[in-house]
Amino acid sequence: MSNLERDPAEVIAGGTVDIADARSIEVLLPREVPLGGPRAMNVRRTLPQRKRSLIGGWCFVDHYGPEDVSVTGGMQVPPHPHTGLQTVSWLFAGEIEHRDSVGSHAMIRPGELNLMTAGHGISHSEVSTAATTTLHGVQLWVALPSASRDVAPFFEHHVPAPVQVGDAVARVFVGSLAGTARSAVGGAGDGAGAEPTAFSPLLGAQLDIPAGASVTLPLDPSFEHGVLVDAGPVDVAGETIADSELAYLGLGTETLELRAGEADARVLLLGGEPLGEQIVMWWNFIGRSHEDVVQFRAEWQRDVIDGEDPHGRFGSIPDFPGSALPAPVLPTVRLKPRG
Repeated sequence: MSNLERDPAEVIAGGTVDIADARSIEVLLPREVPLGGPRAMNVRRTLPQRKRSLIGGWCFVDHYGPEDVSVTGGMQVPPHPHTGLQTVSWLFAGEIEHRDSVGSHAMIRPGELNLMTAGHGISHSEVSTAATTTLHGVQLWVALPSASRDVAPFFEHHVPAPVQVGDAVARVFVGSLAGTARSAVGGAGDGAGAEPTAFSPLLGAQLDIPAGASVTLPLDPSFEHGVLVDAGPVDVAGETIADSELAYLGLGTETLELRAGEADARVLLLGGEPLGEQIVMWWNFIGRSHEDVVQFRAEWQRDVIDGEDPHGRFGSIPDFPGSALPAPVLPTVRLKPRG
């Protein structure tokens, strides 16, 4: 998914590790961001924020739906670029068609992971299908470490098997949880049993918890973690977290108790070792400097929007029925840290 803000704020993050008290929880509240024009679908963004931009390598969390696509028009995101990151698409309801400039054509469906590694540069489109009446899911980004940020782009599709963990059902789409590794049960683009490609230690999992039930999870204390509530409220380590809120737990957390209220609950658990690097994120690009972002934008505008080199850094999607998305205008001042 593209960041379709007209004036995207720059983010410089990392460099130092914030070792939060493992006994405390920091609650990140969402902000509404419209995707597109007058019939835009709104997303609720909890990452990045001024006070926190990274949870491990996770650098971007958009939560959307359930949306009636007859009202919002659904997701209509034309070809747009990415660099230096991975996109993680995860749905609860609906269906989205993905196309990209390395030739991938796949459907995003509930409970199936679409993982796109942008690396050196890629372009892709995402459009909800005609059969979709309700759209509901999350779009996540992972910042690639410096050693891997220029890797050649590629696409993977995985289907994690549901696993019972106490009273909860877990679908681990990246990494491992409670001794259970993510287990693929087939899917286009990979062999059965293959693991998604991660360039830094990560965890990503959906947990479904029946009403009134609880689950206690062992965590890796070298990870920071975030709990995004999709359906709640959910008691996270003793604190009530509402829908679309993200609870952050710092380094040193060894166990986590999640308890559902009077209704069935659903959360995403994200985690990872601190990236320990400084990144600059603007629009759909992740680099390491102002100059990186200026270069990426210039190449996108020249090669794709102006059509000078369809085989350049970002490639092209020749079978997409429409035009690519122009980049916003850069700020008139040098990109600087915020917050």
